Amino acid sequence: MNKKTTDLMKMNYKAAAYKSKKSNKKETIRTKHGGDGENEKDLKPRSPVVTLMGHVDHGKTSLLDYIRKTNIIAGEFGGITQHVGAYNVKFKNGKSITFLDTPGHEAFTAMRARGTKITDIVIIVIATDENVMPQTKEAISHAQGAKVPIIFALNKIDKVNSDPMKIKRKLSEMNFLLKEWGGNYPSQDISAKSGEGVDQLLEKILLEAKKLNLRANPNKPAEGTVIEASLEKERGYTTTILIQGGTLKVGDYLVAGTFHGKVKLILNERGKYLKKEYPSKPVIILGLNGPPFPGEKFKVFLNEKEAKQFVENKIKLKKEHKFRFQRKPQITLEQMTKKIKKLKLIIKADVDGSVEALSDSLENLSTDKIVVQIIYKNIGLISESDILLAVASNAILIGFNVKITSKAKILANQKKIDIRFYSVIYNAINAIKKALYAQKIIPTKLVGTAKVINCFKHKKIGTIAGCLILTGQIKRNYKLRLIRKGQLIYSGELNSLKRFKEDVKEVNKGYECGIVIKNFNDIKIGDIIELY
Repeated sequence: MNKKTTDLMKMNYKAAAYKSKKSNKKETIRTKHGGDGENEKDLKPRSPVVTLMGHVDHGKTSLLDYIRKTNIIAGEFGGITQHVGAYNVKFKNGKSITFLDTPGHEAFTAMRARGTKITDIVIIVIATDENVMPQTKEAISHAQGAKVPIIFALNKIDKVNSDPMKIKRKLSEMNFLLKEWGGNYPSQDISAKSGEGVDQLLEKILLEAKKLNLRANPNKPAEGTVIEASLEKERGYTTTILIQGGTLKVGDYLVAGTFHGKVKLILNERGKYLKKEYPSKPVIILGLNGPPFPGEKFKVFLNEKEAKQFVENKIKLKKEHKFRFQRKPQITLEQMTKKIKKLKLIIKADVDGSVEALSDSLENLSTDKIVVQIIYKNIGLISESDILLAVASNAILIGFNVKITSKAKILANQKKIDIRFYSVIYNAINAIKKALYAQKIIPTKLVGTAKVINCFKHKKIGTIAGCLILTGQIKRNYKLRLIRKGQLIYSGELNSLKRFKEDVKEVNKGYECGIVIKNFNDIKIGDIIELY
């Protein structure tokens, strides 16, 4: 990194910070959001920031709507702004809670993958007339990865077929023992429709927040996180932000990501105009010259010149960082075992039986030096959500008899995520076992793809696949995966490679060839062969 550029950035950061009235005090602590060191006496209590997560149709939106409509301080609920990603609820006792209405745990984890912590507490909403669904398990994994307290809201207790005990038993089987059963996780039976239990849920949120001792310094320029941004015809760029420290005022010059501008307008979620706002409060601002990405940090600067200079330096550093680290993977199986004592894995398989068998077998490989931890397991294709969880948690992805979606594949390549595909359980176990004992493993690297355009049966050899090389090249010593209609059918080795009945060592892109797969003959026209 360019030393001159780095020094200039530090100077700009220092210029942006107001001097505290009691700056002569040397004792400093860190805020819960992990910001710069703050003077102990400058910190004031702040509201908790809460995110609701869970399966589709389990009642997240209904619960949020009920809480908004019963906001006894805000007044009439006809003025609620509908498309806002965050809002603040105030109570008679002066306490308040900020709720984040995120599109889903993918967005939640995408922010965390950028190094942004936006929430203090996560509420997992589960419908008691259904079950702990796959998306619920996924949401729990993402909340655990963020290392924030979890409260379970067991919803729809007003339904005739509601069975809260079934949900509690299922959670206990997943090692989430609720407090009422002697565990560590708070829970509350609720009905988002009638409001039963909602007040008790809010009390438990405030109790959990009290334990966290959440504080921030309001006496400095504002800083925080972008929740969402959009372009409106009449207003221009509108940005919803969460203030995590300092006080934001109309007229402040703000930088968010690589965009900047003077704050022309501050609105709360109900459309009320504000002159200023404090930590833990969400607001909508107008004035930026572009839409920053959700999860980007924002910061107030003393003037336009310093802000623009900071943005220019940031763009330069981004380009330099991309150039320097574009070839480096985030983490690989080999690096993981060398660097830390915990090997984190994400498992995606074709059926539940395979998921359980594989996860149990891999966890049993834990040694005195390295513990194998399955942070998430489920059936189905490897998705973008799985990649984001791997990024945020520094985990290795194991795909067992499954394929990766095209979008997830692009994201995995961008983030340099190590993904291992297997079709035989013993191969997966042996690969992890070798890694744990620090033996050399050859990383999976896709080097070529071929499409089966014809098949020939041979009495002695077996099935010969007539193929067209689509990408890269094929060599005889490569290993392969056979993909049919997006599903992994077989993983193995080449038995022979031919061109016009002659054995060859390699075949390049655009040419046709004959491929024989070792110990496998169930090849069909249209199959894709991936070589690595």
